[in-house]
Amino acid sequence: MTIFVLATANPHKTAEMSAVLAELGIEVLPRPLGLADVDETADTLVGNALLKAQAVMKASGHAAVADDTGLFVDALNGEPGVYSARYAGEGATDLQNVEKLLRALDGVESAKRSATFRTVIAVAYPDGREVVVEGHLPGVILESPAGEHGFGYDPVFLPDLENARTLAEMTLEEKNEHSHRARALRALAAALN
Repeated sequence: MTIFVLATANPHKTAEMSAVLAELGIEVLPRPLGLADVDETADTLVGNALLKAQAVMKASGHAAVADDTGLFVDALNGEPGVYSARYAGEGATDLQNVEKLLRALDGVESAKRSATFRTVIAVAYPDGREVVVEGHLPGVILESPAGEHGFGYDPVFLPDLENARTLAEMTLEEKNEHSHRARALRALAAALN
């Protein structure tokens, strides 16, 4: 059985990643206690995912899996992109980030509110090997939030799926089937096989 240490300390990501990886036959161990947050100093999702995976691998001595996710909005020239988690500033809440996004899109017609969630998953092994994969989920940004589940931009992101609802309106099981992170994790499973 494959075993990875999770690099994320985000409880929402931990639940999502653990559930999908378990379905794929991958056992996950929690991030080492007391490990400081890794500064995401890279200017790409790939760079940040690798920084986190390498730091956790070095701290734990085991293969580590990390992700970095961004929401790329076409009408905003790809913003917030790699800075999605801190779009409204360092330490911003999900609500503050969503509010800033909706203000930036104020007056933009529905047909021009296309966006794509991108997740990069990186695995760093103690022997120096690395695996990097991506998952994408296209959709549109709504004018107001809908749904009580999920986190981040989930309440305003309507994916291009049949009978779509926002990611925040989906159950965890539905989200784990369709999300950008789930797609990246399945790509990881394929890469590992």
